[in-house]
Amino acid sequence: MRAGLILAAALLVAAAPPAPDPAGRYRLRDGPDVASELRILSDGRFEYALAAGALDEYASGTWRRAGSQIRLTTRPKPVPAAFSAGKAARTDAAPFTLHVIWAEGREMNGVDFTLEFDSGPPLSDYIASDEGWSLPAGETRRPVAVTLALPIYGLVSPRFPIDAATANELTFVLTPNDLGRIDFEDLPVDVERGRLLVHRGGGVMTYVKER
Repeated sequence: MRAGLILAAALLVAAAPPAPDPAGRYRLRDGPDVASELRILSDGRFEYALAAGALDEYASGTWRRAGSQIRLTTRPKPVPAAFSAGKAARTDAAPFTLHVIWAEGREMNGVDFTLEFDSGPPLSDYIASDEGWSLPAGETRRPVAVTLALPIYGLVSPRFPIDAATANELTFVLTPNDLGRIDFEDLPVDVERGRLLVHRGGGVMTYVKER
């Protein structure tokens, strides 16, 4: 009886259709405001890119089979972007000013921040121009710390203490490193005939194979 069951199981395995070959170029099917491509190469490598509004991200690395799935892993591992404290100066131009610059010195805008004071609730805002951000008129509290962020990339700085008595014009530096390069670590992808289902961020992204 047991031998018969083993034989039947072996026959079922042998009769199961092989998993589709995932190699090819795929385009994201979801939504008109997002463009994304995923290339699965027959030599075990992959290339990924996505553009959605101000967000641009990419990855490349290796893939492996895992049953009816493939798993994507970014190689080499990305180096995260990082904020650091830069120049601090004393000025009479404004009570308090924040700047963020790229590592090569260009002014940067679109950076979110949370400014803490010596009393009361913090203030959350963003740097909207190359002139930096200045404390609103009528704000008399003393800044004591700031945290910077690029939410679109999930990047948050350490909490930087502020000594406003020493310097009231502060510059912070963003070193991009591999900003936008996504760190896939065995990312699961369902392989179906003519499409890939990418499991990411608690959802599923459907990629359709190009002919």
